[in-house]
Amino acid sequence: MAVVLPPKPVWNQLIKSGCRVFVGGNASVPYALIQDLIDHSAGISDLEMVHMLALGDTRWAQEKYRQLFKVNTFFIGGEVVRKAVDEGRADYTPVFLSEISSLFSDGTLPLDAVLVNVSPPDEHGYCSLGASVDICMSAVRHANTVIAQVNEYVPRTSGHSYVHISEFSACIQVNEPLVEVPPPPMDSIAERIGQYVAMLVEDGSTLQFGIGKIPSATLKYLMHHKDLGIHSEMLTDSIIEVIESGAISNRKKTFHPGKIVTSFAIGSKRLYDYIDNNPHIEFYPSSYVNKPTNIAKNDKMVAINSALEVDLTGQVVADSLGYDFYSGIGGQVDFVSGASISKGGKPIIALPSTAQNETVSRIKPCITEGAGVVTSRGNVHYVVTEYGVASLRGKSIRERAMELIRVAHPKFRGQLLEEVRKNYWVPHYQEKYPTDIPELGAIQLQKLVIQGDTYYLRPLNPADERRLQEFFYSHTKETLRLRYNHDPKQMSREKSCNLVSVDQRSDAALCIVRQEGSRITIHAVGRFYFNPEDNSCEAAFVTRENQQGKGMAKLLLGRLIDIAKKRKMRRMLAYVRAENKPMIAIFENAKFKRMAYSDPSEVELELKLEDAQ
Repeated sequence: MAVVLPPKPVWNQLIKSGCRVFVGGNASVPYALIQDLIDHSAGISDLEMVHMLALGDTRWAQEKYRQLFKVNTFFIGGEVVRKAVDEGRADYTPVFLSEISSLFSDGTLPLDAVLVNVSPPDEHGYCSLGASVDICMSAVRHANTVIAQVNEYVPRTSGHSYVHISEFSACIQVNEPLVEVPPPPMDSIAERIGQYVAMLVEDGSTLQFGIGKIPSATLKYLMHHKDLGIHSEMLTDSIIEVIESGAISNRKKTFHPGKIVTSFAIGSKRLYDYIDNNPHIEFYPSSYVNKPTNIAKNDKMVAINSALEVDLTGQVVADSLGYDFYSGIGGQVDFVSGASISKGGKPIIALPSTAQNETVSRIKPCITEGAGVVTSRGNVHYVVTEYGVASLRGKSIRERAMELIRVAHPKFRGQLLEEVRKNYWVPHYQEKYPTDIPELGAIQLQKLVIQGDTYYLRPLNPADERRLQEFFYSHTKETLRLRYNHDPKQMSREKSCNLVSVDQRSDAALCIVRQEGSRITIHAVGRFYFNPEDNSCEAAFVTRENQQGKGMAKLLLGRLIDIAKKRKMRRMLAYVRAENKPMIAIFENAKFKRMAYSDPSEVELELKLEDAQ
């Protein structure tokens, strides 16, 4: 039996002046359908056009149509809509993506009509919403009138994406390609952020990500991971290579195992062809995909979202630049909340450290006047920039400030410390701001696998004040005596602050840490102190007792020797208690030579760095 399509729309019979009309969005806007409405709009005015992000030619938001349309958008995108919002000809309604459908169902924003872009019907009369199920399905279910553009370019997607032609009041058949958004070109900042974010992702994690350079760069650095899964409001082209690499299998997912779960796709024709009739990828409404309790059903849920700025307490601004609304809340809070309560979950905010050609810091002492908080300081676990990873969960305001200053651009760190000091978040003895070790290169964090366990090597920094204090109090009296040549009884916060506040451009201090979620534990510290009088340095180490014998001190010494050589230092010295034979052996294995020394209880060792160049 042949499938019969509904008739063409007679617009003044389907839509009356003052109606609220939902428009399918993202890459699947029904442009021909909207143009048909414009062409036959005689006698119609004051339509409220409701939609999410709408890509492409958003002609209905142009000023010349202001008598016919008034836009109410849940997510500002494109210059035409943004200009209309700025000029007051359009409205922006901030709402969590997971909750938009409830505005339709509970009568807060009742819909008179819906315009959607669908695939041709199958033999049973079912059309697919294709690349944009998101809030379209909810709109279709709660509108009085549904009008469709039947379009051969719309892919047939699996999941909950099908609408029967009997639900359409009218339709037109016009084939229009979906809007294409090619993958963005990479740059060094996005690459570095992507590397840091990838370090936070464990094998077997489930991922959520958006569109842009940073998500693309992150996915690039996940190619060698294992058994990753996807539960994300959107998909982009970047996912294809990761799937083909074998890194994404969805086998370890604890919610919809074996399937990629999403609600819309934005990318190139390659992506739209990839999702077409692909049973591995399932599309569901945003009310389902973005529901925080559903997100949390995925163990190890990693949510990767962006921001326009972050203040030093961890408040995230994502939809406005001061008083200018720029985008929307979208699904950020949904996924941050879901990942926060997921078993082993990690909500991550990733952003470049600066804007406007490095003239403005995105890490700010307080949010810009007029800007609004999208994600609260209580939700954020990690903030990542090209300068590293700030771990905020469980941190005090002072500790958060120091963590975030550490990942700010170096030229703004001193200024940020002074600004935050005005509010007494930082004690008087915190005099130095974090500095990087240039010789470590662009990525200051190095992943280590030692006897099957994962650790990280990085510079010691002022945010480690409490961690170093805990490290000190973990030592036995014997370890303290061997390290300090006496038995120190106390490590005050002030003294600990002094030890971690290192000018890494002259001295150098490294640590090896274990990170379990937001909990960071120092297991070994190595440092040298520069002596400018004879261009030498003095090295020292201490390792947690239960980690001794694993080669941590040897590894740290090797890194410090490399740094000292690159700084063209003449020699490196070390002073070790005579009975500390394991430590003496580490230095001697690194080709240090014993020197004549007046104190028989201590051994002086020297490495001539000039000879070792």
